[in-house]
Amino acid sequence: MAYDKQAMIDQLGTLTIMELADLIDGLKEQWGVTAAVSMGGGGAAAAPVAEEKTEFDVVLVSAGASKINVIKEIRAITGLGLKEAKDMSEKGGALKEGVAKDEAEKMKAQLEAAGATVELK
Repeated sequence: MAYDKQAMIDQLGTLTIMELADLIDGLKEQWGVTAAVSMGGGGAAAAPVAEEKTEFDVVLVSAGASKINVIKEIRAITGLGLKEAKDMSEKGGALKEGVAKDEAEKMKAQLEAAGATVELK
């Protein structure tokens, strides 16, 4: 059987999405392969790989019901005085910026255990 590339392309162009999906499933089953996206190679420009974020900002969204415990944690984490920590617990905002991931998650866990709502950005 002769291979006619353009005829094959034209025929595939007439198929519906459902027919193409069925064809792909049939080919996977027939040849025992799965579809995978190639990252680079073949002279094609590789898509830029998204870098994993390494620095996070610990942001207080809400102090919650047990404000005193949250103020204590804010003071322990930031080293702020009582008044500054109280003000921070009332208005929220970034407690620390540019913190390593594991340290940021530890701070978040401490504040959430005290009753606060915290986000890492």
